[in-house]
Amino acid sequence: MGPIGIFDSGYGGLTVLKEIVAELPQYDYIYLGDNARAPYGNRGFDTIHAYTLECVQKLFAMGCPLVILACNTASAKALRTIQQKDLPNIAPDNRVLGVIRPTSEMVGTITQTGEVGILATNGTVSSESYPLEIQKFFPHVKTHQLACPMWVPLIENNEHENEGADYFVKEYLDKILLPSPGIDTLVLGCTHYPLLMKKIKQFLPGGITVLSQGKIVAHSLKDYLKRHPEMESRLSKQQQRTFYTTDDPAIFDKMAEIFYGKTVTSAKMLTK
Repeated sequence: MGPIGIFDSGYGGLTVLKEIVAELPQYDYIYLGDNARAPYGNRGFDTIHAYTLECVQKLFAMGCPLVILACNTASAKALRTIQQKDLPNIAPDNRVLGVIRPTSEMVGTITQTGEVGILATNGTVSSESYPLEIQKFFPHVKTHQLACPMWVPLIENNEHENEGADYFVKEYLDKILLPSPGIDTLVLGCTHYPLLMKKIKQFLPGGITVLSQGKIVAHSLKDYLKRHPEMESRLSKQQQRTFYTTDDPAIFDKMAEIFYGKTVTSAKMLTK
């Protein structure tokens, strides 16, 4: 029996872990942030796949039978290849899940106009993963995407609650909403973006629903474990939370408190 692994290129996945722990506190979790090689958003498919696979294998080696890619870019550019090509060879009994599918399964039940906006990183937008996934479940829903490259730096420099962030929040909201006034649902397709929720709602017109992924992924994982008792029985339940970073643990711990909402103590993990 082992913990659930939570992987992200950096800190954003901590917003997902926070909601998963709130929903499923009984399990053990190992979080791994590949901060030394972040951000992933502007890297190519092959690089993101290689980095993500390496980190997934490290979590497997630490006993995790189930790994969640709590990173939209990794989910968009690496998940399918890992599931279909890598897992059968390296760990056929283990599983790797992402964050895009659970969110895509939800949006069509919320939108009334049939128009959904996706705010994400360059990597996630260029992958077309959200339009493709949403189309599978809700063929009638029209998606509009926009990359928001300034939002992650604002958050990681702890400027997201200051007045200086107002311009960039309003700019991106205007860019996606003004040409597409029919949008009534916005997906925050980056796990950093929930930290901007207060600002987003400040500049958002009334009647638009904003979806943050943490709670959606947590509910989806709970449902997955109910449907897959063979995996649930392999998970340890000591309520332990362990944190690793590929960069400086002192920096990670300071930043993690912003995303996770609690003090954490991490250890360093080496990459190739």
